[in-house]
Amino acid sequence: MSIGKHDRAPVLIAGGGPVGMTLALELAHHGVRSILVERNASTTRHPKMDLTNGRSMELYRRLGLAAKLREVGVPRGNPFDIVWATSGTGHLLHRFAYPSAVEWERRAAQRNDGSFTREAPMRVSQIVLEPVLKAAIDAHPLVDVRFGWSFESLEQDADGVTAVLRRSGSDERTTVRSSWLAGCDGGGSAVRTQLGIALNGQHAVGYVYMVHFRSKARDLLARFGIAWHLQTGAGTLVAQDDGDTWTLHVPMPPTFNPDTDKAGLSPGELLRTFAGTDVPHEVLVANLWTPHLVLAERYRLGRVFLAGDSAHQFIPTGGYGMNTGVGDAVDLGWKLAASINGWAGPALLDSYEQERRPIAQQNMDAAGRNFAVRVQIAEAFFAAMADGPLEEPGESGEQRRDRLAKRIAELGNAENESWGIEHGYRYADSPVIASESAPAPAFDPLRCVPSTAPGSRLPHVFLGEDRALYDELGDGLSLLVLGDHDVGRFVGAAEKMRLPLSVVHLKPGPHLDVLEHPLILVRPDHHVAWRGAVVPDSVERVLGVAAGRH
Repeated sequence: MSIGKHDRAPVLIAGGGPVGMTLALELAHHGVRSILVERNASTTRHPKMDLTNGRSMELYRRLGLAAKLREVGVPRGNPFDIVWATSGTGHLLHRFAYPSAVEWERRAAQRNDGSFTREAPMRVSQIVLEPVLKAAIDAHPLVDVRFGWSFESLEQDADGVTAVLRRSGSDERTTVRSSWLAGCDGGGSAVRTQLGIALNGQHAVGYVYMVHFRSKARDLLARFGIAWHLQTGAGTLVAQDDGDTWTLHVPMPPTFNPDTDKAGLSPGELLRTFAGTDVPHEVLVANLWTPHLVLAERYRLGRVFLAGDSAHQFIPTGGYGMNTGVGDAVDLGWKLAASINGWAGPALLDSYEQERRPIAQQNMDAAGRNFAVRVQIAEAFFAAMADGPLEEPGESGEQRRDRLAKRIAELGNAENESWGIEHGYRYADSPVIASESAPAPAFDPLRCVPSTAPGSRLPHVFLGEDRALYDELGDGLSLLVLGDHDVGRFVGAAEKMRLPLSVVHLKPGPHLDVLEHPLILVRPDHHVAWRGAVVPDSVERVLGVAAGRH
C-alpha cells in the first residue's frame, strides 16, 4: 500500500485521551507535526479523574491552556475539603480542610519560598477537561486529529514506523508512516501489546462500583457544606462540579465475585445506602471497575514509546494517574521535538524512560500506601459498627463516633497532602542531568523541598507583582543568571551547537535565595539540567549533557 503525503508525520500518537492530546500540543508548541488517532468518536463520557494537580496546571500554563481549563473546572473559590461522615445524612466525623485555588494562590504569593506551584491545583472532571484539550488540538494546524480511528498494528525499521489504522466500526484501513510512535492508548494498550511489553505489579487490587449521576438534592449530598470528597464506610462521593453532578465509588467486599455477584448490584440501592435515605437522581453511567497497581517493564522499544496508562496504572488514591501521564507527555514531547528539530543527541530520548519510569514507581508506591490507609479506616469503621450503630443517639453513640473520628484524624490524609510526590520530585539518575558530588536534599513524599539540585523542578517564585520566574523562561533551554556574570561563552557555544538557548538575567534578592546558585541551566520542562557558581571551563560539555550529546 502506498503512503500518501497526508499519511506521513514525524510523530504518530495512538490514543486521544488527556495524555495523547497533551503530547500533541507539546510537540506543536515546539513546531512539530503529529497525527493523533483515537478509536472513540468523541471525548470520554466516563468520569475517570477529578483533579488536575498544580504541577500539571503549570505545565498546561506553558501551553496557554491554564485559563481555558479553569473555565470548565469547579469555581476557583471552592475548597478541596475531604469529609468523613457516618453516612451522607448522618454525623460528621472529621474534616480535612484544604484551600481553594484562590487561597492557594494567595499563600503562594505571600510565602514565595519555592514550595508552591506556579498554578494552583484544579478540581475538574475529565469529562469536561478533555473537550478543552480536543478544541486545542482541533484548532492547531500542526495536529492532524483523527477521532474514530484505532491503532491496529505496527512495523518499525531503522528509519521509522509503519502503522496500520482502522476506522472504528468498519473494515476500512489506512497506513501511516512516522519517524516515531507514541502509545498513549490506555490500560489495554494495543501498542504495548504489539511490543510485547509486560505490566508488572498487582493487578485487580479490588472491585469498585461507580455510579455517576445527576441530582439537585444538595441538602442530602452536601449536608456538610462544600467538599470535594464525602467519604463514609460505604464509599466515596465525588462532587464533580459542586452543583448537580456527582460520582459515587463503592468498594466491593473482599469476597466479591464479579461473575456471580455483579448482577445483584443496583445503582439506586448503593446510593441510598451511602446517603442513608432515598435520593432523587438520574444515573448517567454505572459500571464495575477494577483498580490496578502496575508498571510497564520498559517505556521504549526502538522508535516506539509508551506514556500514561499504557505505561502505568495506579489506584486513584491520590489522583496520580493522569497527572503522572501529563508529566510523561511533556517529558517525551520536548525530547522528541528536540530530536526532530535536530539539536538533540541519542541520549536525550533514552533519558525518557530513565526519568519517567522511576517517578511512576514512586507514585505507584505512594498510591499503594494511601490505599493501605483507606483499608485501615475501613477497618476502624467495621470495629466501631461492631460496638453498635454509628447513628445511635445519646452518650454511647457519641463516644463511639468520637473514637472513630480520632482514629481517622490519627491515620491522616497523605492521599491529598503529598506535595513531594506531586511537584517535589527529582530526576535523580538521568544521563542528561549534570550530576554533583554533593548529595541533593532527601526526597520527602509529603513535602516539596525547593531546590535547584540538578534534576529538581525549578522552584517557582514571584519576581514582582504578577510576574513569576517561570514566565521568563524560553521554550528551549534557559540560562538563569543572577548578578553580574559574563555568559558570552554559553551563548556562543549554543549558537555553534545550534541549541535554542534563552538567557534570563535576574537581579539578586532575598526572594531568589532559594535558587542557591547564580547560574542555572533549565530545560523546557522546568527541570534543572546544571547549576554553578561560575561559568565552567567547558560550557560545551554542560550544554552537550543537557542535549543528550554526551
